[in-house]
Amino acid sequence: MKLSYQVIDLPLKHTFTIAHQSRDIQDTLIVKLEDAGFYGLGESTTNPFYGMTIENMTERLEAARAIVERGSWDHPERLWEMTKEIFAENPFAQCALDMAAWDLYTKKQGKKLYEYLGLSPKDIPLTNFTIGIDSLDKMVSKMKEVDWPIYKIKLGTDNDLEIVRELRKHSDAIFRIDANCAWTAEQAIRNSEVLAQLGVEFMEQPLGKDDLEGMKEVFLHSKLPVMADESCIVESDVKKCQGLFHAINVKLVKAGGITPGIRMIHEAKSLGMKTMVGCMTESSVGISAIAHIAPLLDYVDMDGAMLLAKDPAKGVQITPEKVSFPDGPGIGAEMI
Repeated sequence: MKLSYQVIDLPLKHTFTIAHQSRDIQDTLIVKLEDAGFYGLGESTTNPFYGMTIENMTERLEAARAIVERGSWDHPERLWEMTKEIFAENPFAQCALDMAAWDLYTKKQGKKLYEYLGLSPKDIPLTNFTIGIDSLDKMVSKMKEVDWPIYKIKLGTDNDLEIVRELRKHSDAIFRIDANCAWTAEQAIRNSEVLAQLGVEFMEQPLGKDDLEGMKEVFLHSKLPVMADESCIVESDVKKCQGLFHAINVKLVKAGGITPGIRMIHEAKSLGMKTMVGCMTESSVGISAIAHIAPLLDYVDMDGAMLLAKDPAKGVQITPEKVSFPDGPGIGAEMI
């Protein structure tokens, strides 16, 4: 078994701005596992908000190298358990390794990942396309550039309702909004009334993750369903979201990979919450992995590679009509 990795800069088509950061280039870490003539790929982007850097991700991978390359694990879930203490403070690096392990394992099984999981691509919900914060004119232009049936609109400005009103003039698509922790409970409840009239489907993470009392009020009084993102990072967070959110957004990189991500999805469903998997601004490696587990979901946000000026990988192809998977087993992603 051989572990290797490479750092790649992902150039974005447009500056991507959310409530707490902006970027034109996203650096990402591609992990590769090779064994017995097969290889698997995984990915995790850096993220300053969560303190995840190339340096600390690769440091953790090096700490896990001996366990990984010994090859004594017979399944990705086993590798995840064997290395969980090493990656306790760095789930992003763990995600890239876990993803590569699933790709390698299912290639050896001669099955696509969704086949191994007993899922059907016919059940994949349509991804939204994300419109980052910008001037009103530029946000309208971005929406017109990509004609899509569902848009996720990033908010957290002084004129959030004005933004949605203006975008609604130019599209009758489904809108979802993500405030990225920028509102108070009072703002969220008040805004939900207007947003519901504007055809918004749900609100994602309107309050800061620690504002539990505020979220109780929003959950009880919002005119729209509310979805957890920053409030639901790891497995232990799922139960805490019950009674505060109607749905959870699982980010594989924040959770530590496919292995815990699937567990979180099943737990949320058992608690009566709807589920979504979201992405970072990733290449087709990370997006392809998400697509394989997407049949489990009510909603999916896997547009990351669509936001890139140049994708260093190829994998699933996403259109409003369907998700097409490459031939061959595993996740199906390859570096170009």
